[in-house]
Amino acid sequence: MLRRLRDPGVYEQLEQRAARFEAGLMEGAAGSPVTLQRVGAMGTIFFREGPVANYDDAAASDTERYGAFFRALLDRGVYVAPSQFEALFVSLAHGDDVIDCTIDAAREFFAR
Repeated sequence: MLRRLRDPGVYEQLEQRAARFEAGLMEGAAGSPVTLQRVGAMGTIFFREGPVANYDDAAASDTERYGAFFRALLDRGVYVAPSQFEALFVSLAHGDDVIDCTIDAAREFFAR
């Protein structure tokens, strides 16, 4: 894996995939109090308005809603971190089909 990370363009691919996931998730969540804090291919979804800058911000998030989100995605075969306080990772193994499936599952949740 470490050798693969030295390949030219790997981090650009990871950034593109994570940005695509972020855009799809946030588009599907439009109107819902959700934020995705992302750095490169790593991020955390918080069910709250605005960015999370510290523990108090994170603790003010709606953990029950996140739990419902986790269960809804799991029912669709998508596994995200079971706790709102854990990170998710987009990898090179996550192709467009997997990203689309995840976005679709999230959109279905937010449409309820």
